[in-house]
Parts: sequence; structure tokens; C-alpha cells
Amino acid sequence: MVQILKSSLAVLAVVAGVALSAGAALAHASEQGFVLLLPTDVYIAAGGASVALTVVLLALLPPGAAEAVFRTARLWPASAAFRHVTSCLAAGLLAFLVWRGFTGSRDPSVNPMPLFVWTVWWIGLVTLQGLVGNHWRWTNPWTGPAAVLARLTGSRAPWRYPRWLGHWPAVGIFLMFAGFLLADPAPSDPARLAAYAGAYWYVALLGLVLFGPAWMVRAEGITVLMRIYARMAVLGRDRGRVAAGLPGWQVIRLKAPPLALAVFTLVLLGTGSFDGLNETFWWMGVLGVNPLEFPGRSAVIGQTLAGLVGCNLALIGAFAGCLWLGERLAGTRRTLRDAFCLFAPSILPIALAYHIAHYLTALLVDGQYVLKALNDPLGNGASLLGLTEFYVTTGFFNTPGTVKLIWLTQAGVVVAGHVIAILLAHALALKDMPGTRRAVLGQAPLAAFMVAYTVFGLWLLASPRGL
Repeated sequence: MVQILKSSLAVLAVVAGVALSAGAALAHASEQGFVLLLPTDVYIAAGGASVALTVVLLALLPPGAAEAVFRTARLWPASAAFRHVTSCLAAGLLAFLVWRGFTGSRDPSVNPMPLFVWTVWWIGLVTLQGLVGNHWRWTNPWTGPAAVLARLTGSRAPWRYPRWLGHWPAVGIFLMFAGFLLADPAPSDPARLAAYAGAYWYVALLGLVLFGPAWMVRAEGITVLMRIYARMAVLGRDRGRVAAGLPGWQVIRLKAPPLALAVFTLVLLGTGSFDGLNETFWWMGVLGVNPLEFPGRSAVIGQTLAGLVGCNLALIGAFAGCLWLGERLAGTRRTLRDAFCLFAPSILPIALAYHIAHYLTALLVDGQYVLKALNDPLGNGASLLGLTEFYVTTGFFNTPGTVKLIWLTQAGVVVAGHVIAILLAHALALKDMPGTRRAVLGQAPLAAFMVAYTVFGLWLLASPRGL
């Protein structure tokens, strides 16, 4: 198991190196028109076998071994100084981006609005939140303006957030965001995106002013997304100090989430999986569409939305079914709801791994467009970074060595995510009910689910794409 963990960390290092060498990124709104022709059956089999081996090792290791992997080192005192200042700066940046969305070039590879939303934020900042630490405490564009309004008016939130709503509004908002990302005919059109982003900012700020912080941490979908991924980060808070540990250590320390938040976690994985699935030739065949003559997004909006919902429902059903079977095998007294809430956070490493792997190729290309936009943010011919002669290249997709490195990095991230997920599930099981034998019995169906999902995820990465 130690060797597997070392390999996982090595893979993460490779990802960081590739990302840094490429710059920032433009996300899913761009095309991914190449196929990695590699002996993927061998890699897929090896990936599935490595995850299965992790399960076997956990069954043989003494109690507490999995939890020991997630030990932490406490570093320096935690602080949230200047977070309202940086939040106001983030709001100002968003206002500038919205303005450029309406007034700048209509080319999404030039206008900073889609470049920032789909690259810097959706790829870069979400990944940074999940890998490194909770930067959203400082980069959230609502908390600072809300604090300024409260100081100017001297008033507090007039209404209480209804507790019975829980996190369900956040689940709905995130699904609407995913629907826009995957089904809207032009999610990268600068003016269209600026209109949606600006309107959403005002609505979210209104909710924060009316209902207070409870709105932000329970109902605002983007903040809930970022707070969930922060549980996976290497850096976190432990008794008033910043602490560091293996990704996922905070999941062990925190209580089981409520049902709506547990469902949100599964929706992150289901949405990420469908994001890859709906680009494949297989999905095109299901729709009855020739992938070489794709009619455009507007022709399959209904089918895409139905697929998004169906994929999430199928994943939640399969996950719940595995948990139900595991509880019966282990003979526990947990209800299915309790088991679902307990083990749902163990899915987070898989969801984050898919996010990174799926968007790595977009990062390598669209990050170069971000550099060009930073070089000339107002589109007036400036060269702030001295990149006048810089040209975007995709030449690394034409060299077998670099293509193989990219695919192996993607595959390694997926496998590492599943290994950490199995370690987390095992540690959570022992934490809730000591006893290795019963924990292994209860985990067996869930472990089988994760092994199968590893194979599925690697197949998604290697499948020909039609979008």
C-alpha cells in the first residue's frame, strides 16, 4: 500500500508540473478534437487491478492502518485576515469581466469573460480548492460586498433561512449550472455568459443580504461546491491552526454530512462522469447522431438534460444499492440514510480526480489563451507580459511521447483518486463501527463499485469523442 501511495503522490506531482508548464486554462466550453490511440485495454486493466489490490491490502492490514495514513501535521495559526477586502476585489474583478463580456470581442478565445469563467475558475480555482486549500474564504465575491452593505445600513438579515430546506437549493442550483455548461447552445458566448454571471451574482447577493450567512453555506450552489471540495485539500484547519495531511484527512475529522449535502457529493461525480460520457461516440450512437456530422448542441438540448439527470439518478441508485447490500452483509444496525450520509464523502476523491483528468487537455491548450488575454486584457494592443510574439500551439498532441505522458497522467490521477476513496471509506467504516472483519464485509459491495468505476473512468478518457 505504501508503494501505491507513493505512486499516487508522484502522479499528482506530474499533474502539477504539466499544469504549471501550460499556464492557466479555458474549460469545457472548448473543443477536444483528438483521440489518444494507445493500448488502453492494458492501462485500464492495470488501473482496475491496482484499486482492487488496495482493497485486498486493507483487508489484511491491522485495524487503524487506513486512518493512520490520514494523520496530520499542525503548522501555523489559522487566520482569515483581509477576507472581506479580497472578496470585494474579487467582486470588482467579476464586474470588469462582465463589462468585457458585453463590450469586448465576441471570440471566446480572446474575450476574458469566458476565459476566466471556464478556465481560470472552473478548471484552475476549483482544482486548487480541492488539492491545496480553501481559498474561497478569500476569493468568494459576495461576502465582502455583503459586509460593506451591512456596515453602511447598520441592519442585519431580516429573515431566517428555513432549516427544512437544508442544502437542497444548492443541489438544484448546481444542476442548473451543469445544464448550462453541458446543454446550452453557446455557453462560451461572452455576452450571454456575462448576462448569466451578472444576474446570478445579484441574486446570490440578495439571498445573502436577506437570509444571512446561512444562505451562503446552504443554498448558494457555487459556495457549497467549493466548501465540499475544500474537504479534500491538503491544507485545512485543525483546532485553530492550519494543518496538512494526505488529501481527504478532513473528511475523517468532520461529521457525516446531512442527506442533501451527501446527495450533492454524488451529483458532483455523476455530473463529471456525464460531462465525459456525452462527448463519446457511444453516446452519439445512443442519440442516433453521426459523430462526424454533429448537428450542434441546439439539436440535442433535451437529450443532454435528460442524460444529465438520468446519469445522476443511476449513480445515486447504484451507490445506495451497494451500501444497502454492504449493511446486510456486515449485519449493522445503520439505516440506509445513515450509511449514505456516512460514506458519501468517500466519493469526493473520485469526483475531484475526474474533474482534473477530464479538463487536463483543455488546460494545456486554453491556458495559452489565458496568457494572451492577460497580456492584453483590454484588447487595445498592449503587451503587459511581453508576449507579443507568443502563439498558441497544440503541437504536443501530435507527438507520441507527449500524448502518452498526458494520457498516463490522466489515468494516474483517476487511479489515485479511487485508491484514496477506498482508504477513506475503510477509515470511515472503522471509525463508525470498530472491527476489521465487519468493516471489510460491509465495504465489499462499495469496493466493487469503486473498482468498476475506475475501469469506467479510464474507458471514458480513452474513448473517441465527437464534440
